[in-house]
Amino acid sequence: MTLLKSLQTRVATVMILLIFFGGTLNAKTFTLTGKVVDDDGEPVGKAKVDILLDGDSQLKKPIETKKKKGTFSAKLKDFEPGDYTVNIEHGDKGTGSIMISLDQGKKKDLGEIPISNAPKEEVVEEKQTQTQQKSSLGASIPTAIPNLEPSLPRTPEATGVPSKHFIVNELSFEIKRLSAEFKHLNQELDDLKALSKMWVNPLTMYSKEIILKNGSTVFGKIVYQDDKSLKVETLVGYLIVDRSQVVRIVDNVISEDRQEYVPEQIRESYTPPPMPKLAQPKYTSTNSSNRNTSAKFSANCVLVGNISEKKDNQGNVIFQGEVKNIGGRRADFVKVDFVFRKNWSGETKTLTTFAKGSYNTFESGIVSDASLLPGAMGQFELYVPQDFGAFIGYSYVIDWEEYQ
Repeated sequence: MTLLKSLQTRVATVMILLIFFGGTLNAKTFTLTGKVVDDDGEPVGKAKVDILLDGDSQLKKPIETKKKKGTFSAKLKDFEPGDYTVNIEHGDKGTGSIMISLDQGKKKDLGEIPISNAPKEEVVEEKQTQTQQKSSLGASIPTAIPNLEPSLPRTPEATGVPSKHFIVNELSFEIKRLSAEFKHLNQELDDLKALSKMWVNPLTMYSKEIILKNGSTVFGKIVYQDDKSLKVETLVGYLIVDRSQVVRIVDNVISEDRQEYVPEQIRESYTPPPMPKLAQPKYTSTNSSNRNTSAKFSANCVLVGNISEKKDNQGNVIFQGEVKNIGGRRADFVKVDFVFRKNWSGETKTLTTFAKGSYNTFESGIVSDASLLPGAMGQFELYVPQDFGAFIGYSYVIDWEEYQ
């Protein structure tokens, strides 16, 4: 009897152990992982996470996310397939909630779960119900209202909102396009300015001034020349000029016109002054009326040949020529006035040189060597220093006095 009771006790103990370990081995564990972020996509640490099934918590107590990474890992013991709700709460960052359906497997990563302080919309939960509709045959057809799909975490790209990198790239491309258009327009403006300067000042293209014997002047560019003729390109076309009719050819120096500064206060009412006229030297002879009489009874000084032009080693320009008195009286203090044109704005400068003739002593006791007897000739020289500056052309006037 004792042996029989001992055997029964052992069998009962084995059965209890099998039932206990069998239930433990049959229990299934499921692991949920995820990351909690705020509105800016930054991880949220120390947020409380709870997992519910049919309103009942599946955790002994809510777990907290990691402080810096914002991640969590929750193990569900005695796992059963179904629709689970993950609730997240943080004191400063707000709350969030998602629904997921779990049916099989051992682990699932929920990705990033956003939370926010924005007011939540009221959600009306409707439990799944079944209704029976009787058909014409009297049979009942069960109709079920399907559950709504659980809401998933939405990123800015998923909601259609462009990302920050996309906006920066678009703005950078727009800036580059506008910069290219600005450079193109600036280049076109420079081309137009160059064309306008050409028509305002023809010497920007045609820097040769050809002085003819008939007194006319031709501005152009010599494209061909020989010992008999010149072919000159001008604004009106090509001209063929006989070399025997050319007095001299001047190389003109192009000078930029300086724009006059006008104060902003009077800029609207300001009117620029009129263009000054070319200054002409005046005769200083007291009895200049005698020049209107016959050359037999008055002096008349004219230029013989051409005025030569050369430069010395220091860069000074030297003008040389010869004057002859073809009148019937003596010419005293014979001089040549040169009027130099500095630019196209009308600025001029005048230099004077006296001809070297015969000596004469006047009643006042003054002695001069600038007198020319009738038929006599005298040479003159004019030194233009280097610091005088550039000029685009010149004209001259021969003047004299008559004291006899």
